[in-house]
Amino acid sequence: MDDRTRAYLARRAIVEKGAAGLMLIVLSPLFMLISLLIAVRMGKPVLFRQTRIGQFGEVFTLLKFRTLINNAEEIGGGKIPRELNLVPPLGQKLRLSSLDELPQLVNVLRGEMSFVGPRPALPDQYAEYTPEQSRRVLVPQGITGLAQVTHRNAAPWSIRIEKDLEYVSNVGPLLDLKILVRTIYKVVRADGVIAEVPADSTGIIIQKVRAPELN
Repeated sequence: MDDRTRAYLARRAIVEKGAAGLMLIVLSPLFMLISLLIAVRMGKPVLFRQTRIGQFGEVFTLLKFRTLINNAEEIGGGKIPRELNLVPPLGQKLRLSSLDELPQLVNVLRGEMSFVGPRPALPDQYAEYTPEQSRRVLVPQGITGLAQVTHRNAAPWSIRIEKDLEYVSNVGPLLDLKILVRTIYKVVRADGVIAEVPADSTGIIIQKVRAPELN
């Protein structure tokens, strides 16, 4: 990564922390409403927490609103088979609208994530990276990214990682703006959201669910 890119990412981080803090204040009534709905209709916990890998391999805890029944990952064996009804109606609405992602504004405020970048991987995924794939963590990991606006979570990891690496090679303000605009468009359309994602070429289910979500 060259000095120009490093300088851009440093400036971007400052702007994003300010924007995340402001959004958390403005959206606080929505946060409280969603939290109340989850607590009443689905029970506690309200938030889903999962260990992820951030920039340069740093470990952090990713936050989301919970959208699955408790212990869904164990019940479904790492997937969400539709016949098991692991996703209650409220959870479906939160995922289709991407409102379940809102708590990641806290991750951005903490400096653990960015608005735009590759989606942060699980530690066991990161351990399996090839040297080329490890380039994903040269930039901050994001709430949305080039792979998400291209495929959302409708493609296996082996395809989406190519877009992540393309982003790392071309990161800049114009590309980030394009991704943000396309993200808004896709969220409005709920485009590309599916409950179960195919395994990659190794047979590993990389993207288990949208809510212990691995996209």
